[in-house]
Amino acid sequence: MSPILTRLFPLAVALVTLGACKTIVPPNFRPPDNPSVTVDLARKALDAAEPCCGSFADLSYQDMLPWQPKRFELTKDTPVANLNGDRSYFLAFRLPQGASTPYTIAMKAELNGRWLSSSYLFAPTVVILDDAFQPLHAEDIQLCEYIGWTSETTGAFGKFNVEDDRARYVVVYSSAKQQQSQTYWEQSPTTFSAEAPIKMNSAGNFKVAHGPDGVLFVGIQNDTYRKALSNAVCSKAAPGNGVINTLKDVVSTDLLGKDVQKKEKGS
Repeated sequence: MSPILTRLFPLAVALVTLGACKTIVPPNFRPPDNPSVTVDLARKALDAAEPCCGSFADLSYQDMLPWQPKRFELTKDTPVANLNGDRSYFLAFRLPQGASTPYTIAMKAELNGRWLSSSYLFAPTVVILDDAFQPLHAEDIQLCEYIGWTSETTGAFGKFNVEDDRARYVVVYSSAKQQQSQTYWEQSPTTFSAEAPIKMNSAGNFKVAHGPDGVLFVGIQNDTYRKALSNAVCSKAAPGNGVINTLKDVVSTDLLGKDVQKKEKGS
């Protein structure tokens, strides 16, 4: 066999073998085996955990709230609290006494999971406490999605404004209502097909489920988070008439205004 045929023979065998098999779908185009298994396992782990604390006064406030958002990972190994009937992993901080009110606590949740269609987020609930560990304000934080140029500016962002001078401590957990809710995501998941060629449909809206654990950045808001929050998408945009029609309306209104001004000057 000639040298050229010797080199081509393995390739020919490979092509014949591939032709006899089913179409190979790249891993990043394959659908998840079970979209709900990850969050289901996380919920079971939380349900099986033994709570360490049953009130805000039982929590440890040794750590101070970071002066800028810092990464925290809430996992099955994180302590669990049972607060007002809500079982959740939690973070507890002393509030910086050097910060004058009002100031903003910023948060960012990262997608937990490989596939967008099966990922979930840890959605925070914030409780502000006074020096006697009594709640001054509690709020489920709305998360808004923003895709930036870096991982630091990509995720589901939220914020809470501290306005009460009596505030001394903050607890971040996830209420039962939050864990059952969803966050709007601008990028829709792709509908996969095992057929060849691969058929994909990315139309429609998508909401990311909330789960009991995940990565959460928490700290006093900095410029990076302020800019991300100002451009974040919190819900589906209201339907309009389209860009062209909007431009026509703007131009027509502008021209009409100029025409009125000319008439007024001529009168």
